[in-house]
Formats: sequence, C-alpha cells, structure tokens
Amino acid sequence: MIAKSLRESRRALIWWCIGISAFMSVYLATYASVKLDPATYGSAAMDKFPGPLKDLMGGFQDFTSGTGYLQTVVYQLFVPMLFIVCAVLVANRAIAQPEEAGTLELVVTLPVDRKRLVLDRFAALVVSLLVVAGVTLVVAWAVSEAVEMNVPFDRILAAHTGVFLLGLLFGTMALTVGAATGRRVIASAIVGVWVVAGYVVVTIGASVDAIAWLKWVSPFHYYAEGRPLYEGLPVGDYLVLAGATAVLAFTAVLAFDRRDVGV
Repeated sequence: MIAKSLRESRRALIWWCIGISAFMSVYLATYASVKLDPATYGSAAMDKFPGPLKDLMGGFQDFTSGTGYLQTVVYQLFVPMLFIVCAVLVANRAIAQPEEAGTLELVVTLPVDRKRLVLDRFAALVVSLLVVAGVTLVVAWAVSEAVEMNVPFDRILAAHTGVFLLGLLFGTMALTVGAATGRRVIASAIVGVWVVAGYVVVTIGASVDAIAWLKWVSPFHYYAEGRPLYEGLPVGDYLVLAGATAVLAFTAVLAFDRRDVGV
C-alpha cells in the first residue's frame, strides 16, 4: 500500500523537488551580489523597514551575512509554506480525494484493515516529504557553498529538519481531517486557517500581549523559536512537532476506523 501511494504521487513529487529546488537556487544565487552591497542590505538598512513588515518576515536579518540571508529569504516563510502546500496536497490524495472520487469505497471492501490503510497512507506521506526534503537539502547546501555563504552544513540540516517536521505536521492535520470528513475542501480550509493564524501569532502577534500567549499552540513557534540556523538543532522544540504529528496520526486512524465511507 505504501509503494502504491508513492507510485501514484511520484510525478507530483518530482515536480515539487524541481520547483522548490529552483526557487531556492534562484534566491540563493543572488546572495553573491547582495553581500557586496551592505549599504542597501546590511542591518542598518533593514532597520528602516516598517515594524509590522519586519515582524512578518521574522525581523529582517542582516542580508549580507549568509545566515541572515538564509533565514529571511529561505527558511522564514517561503520554503516552509511551499513544504506545507506540498504536504497538504499529498495528504489529500491519501484519503479525501479517493473518497470523493468513489475509489476508496472499493478499497475498504477488500480484506484490508482500516487502521493499516491509514497508517500506510501516513507512512507514504512521511516518505514523500523525506524525499522532497532530502533533495532540496542537497540543493540548499550546494548553492550556499557555491556563493560562499559560510553556513555550516549541520546548521542547514537543522533548519531543513524543521521545515520537514513543520510540513509533516500540517500534512498530517490534513490527513486527519480528511479521514474524519472525507472532504478535501474542509481539510484544506482548516489547515489554511491554522497556518495563517499560527504564523501571524508568532510574528506580528509576538508584540501584542493579548494574543502573544497563543504562540504555544502555533507549530511555527516550535519551528523557529530555537533558531536552528544560528544555534543548531533545537531538540526539544522538534520533539514537540514530532509528538503532535504522532497524536494527529493516531487520531486519523481512530476517526477513519469508526466512520462510514461513501460518496
């Protein structure tokens, strides 16, 4: 069942690998010229941006440093969002899309345990994201070396691990909602609201006392708070993301096992 799911998604995964790799390559390649212009891209220049915009982009680090450029341009917003979209699309293909198409109903009439079915689809989601993460990690490291960012590989690995875990968490949320409802629109909508709200809470909301406490329920807090590009692998924060993913996967198993499947 895992191999079948991977075969069905192989073309999409290839394009996601190419797309994210191309995005990172284009933006990372511009660092060669950015680092030569500190008057425009240095920390003093970044301080001139409006406060809310700086908050939204994670504070706008010094673009002339390799770490600051990687954090702001790659790992703060754009690449995590691309991984989340990829994960949600793969997750929706696992249960919700086949159920809407009427093919899942046939599958569950076969001698296949429902719990095993969901776990296999979850495992396929994990492997799919690992493939995308592995390919794009190599690209990120290779291009950063080519333009002399001077960021150690272990720091890039730590940041990329966070991107993988963040995407997996939101993908598993989509899988869980799809298992409970059988509807892609509902799954995508719930994940979309959580993504936007969670990101706003840990960026702009960090300076708003009334909502600042909500950071504890935002996956982005555990993704970025440990500053992996600067300080290395934040084991505790990443364990929270992994633990939440495991709980969601278990919930998906229970939800699908107890629900009538139909079109």
